[in-house]
Amino acid sequence: MADKKIIAILGATGSQGGGLARAILNDRMGAFAARVLTRDPNSDKAQELAKLGAEVVKADANNMQSLRQAFDGAFGAFCVTFYWEHFRPEKEMAQASAMAAAAKMAGVKHVIWSTLEDTRLKVPLEDERMPTLMERYKVPHFDAKGESDKAFRQAGSPTTYLRTSFYWENYIYFGLGPKRQPDGTLALTMPMGDKKLPGIAAEDIGRCAYGVFRKGVEYIGQTIGIAGEHLTGTQMAAAFTRALGKEIRYDAVTPEEYRGYDNPAAKDVANMFQYISEFQADFCGIRNVETSRSLNPDLQNFERWLAQNKDRIPLE
Repeated sequence: MADKKIIAILGATGSQGGGLARAILNDRMGAFAARVLTRDPNSDKAQELAKLGAEVVKADANNMQSLRQAFDGAFGAFCVTFYWEHFRPEKEMAQASAMAAAAKMAGVKHVIWSTLEDTRLKVPLEDERMPTLMERYKVPHFDAKGESDKAFRQAGSPTTYLRTSFYWENYIYFGLGPKRQPDGTLALTMPMGDKKLPGIAAEDIGRCAYGVFRKGVEYIGQTIGIAGEHLTGTQMAAAFTRALGKEIRYDAVTPEEYRGYDNPAAKDVANMFQYISEFQADFCGIRNVETSRSLNPDLQNFERWLAQNKDRIPLE
């Protein structure tokens, strides 16, 4: 590891950071080494990465000094927050600020900040086309990340702002996949009309991030978006039908209907889908599939991801 550039990776026991850690560890001849930052170095996932050759370091995203020490000697840092652990935008922004400050203090040469749009720049709080949530947000899990971009700019860290896309793993873990309807049919339900949703395999986010680090200074100071494919609900339902061997229809409900679902994240997610639909050109435009493939030549499309994950998707 002494002759390699260390990348300190937050979220390495999760999807995005884990994808980056494995990309580095699988590239034995590459220029980088993986330093995994985790609150629990003894967890199964952390130990699995250690066995693959990662350095595992205890760090807490809620503690700037802890991050500062964990970033010490690192060439790069991958910074990501996980809103769904606590549903608290202010906590997410505090963590991002701590990451930005720690990276600057440690002299990190290249930071990748995994981010999303601040939707309030296009849909102000007083705009009634979608409800304001938690008094301060339109799409809380987007807005907290988007607002946190300024923490990295103000800290002066050399940062690439990596805008991610809808994880296809949401169809496995987040309850967004096809559901059995009262009439016995299966439906994929989203308030997207005929608009396209940029999506990506979570592992590919980390692989694209590795591509950014490998490019060197080319993307520092830039905002880039990544996606594996842009698909309509109808196209995704057809792909599900082919992969699962069961007829899946697309049910294009309204955002109002979706916000009424019995799910603690329904309003946030409905507003997200509505935002993507209404600002389709900008949202899809920045998430260029060819750019993503240039960073990660093995980028998966939805059909390929489904072929590998179809048995993990709950249908009831």
